[in-house]
Amino acid sequence: MHFRIRGLPAEQFAPLFALSDEELAERGAVRRIADGPRPCRISLTDAEPGDELILVNYEHHAVDSPYRMRFAIYVRAGEETFDKVDRVPEQLRTRTLAVRSFDTDAMMVGWELAEGAQLEDTIARLFAEPRAAYLHAHFAAPGCYAARIERA
Repeated sequence: MHFRIRGLPAEQFAPLFALSDEELAERGAVRRIADGPRPCRISLTDAEPGDELILVNYEHHAVDSPYRMRFAIYVRAGEETFDKVDRVPEQLRTRTLAVRSFDTDAMMVGWELAEGAQLEDTIARLFAEPRAAYLHAHFAAPGCYAARIERA
């Protein structure tokens, strides 16, 4: 089973870094300096202490179904969007994940808790369901969106 993992589009968030703190607040976002590993949803890498981040509410499942979702995410300036086939980024590999599968109508058809070290097995099991069109990975404890996984 081949799969593709994608981070969020860098160009969507780049303008946020030029905004003042007041302008960010008007958009419900805040500037933060990383005090430890914070997961950038663009590059799917962890920020280093001292890195500038924007914490913003993001609608990661903008669909017309009961499963429409949004949550807080971190993004880091100057990052390239992670987009790889059959490769799990280290950021996902080292965390416990809640992985949810959705059909073409954006209805949930499966879910699993998974240790990132075994993410490929979880992907294969969830995509074994023919109705599964795509997956969303979330960090299990905080519940925030991590990445989209598609069939490749």
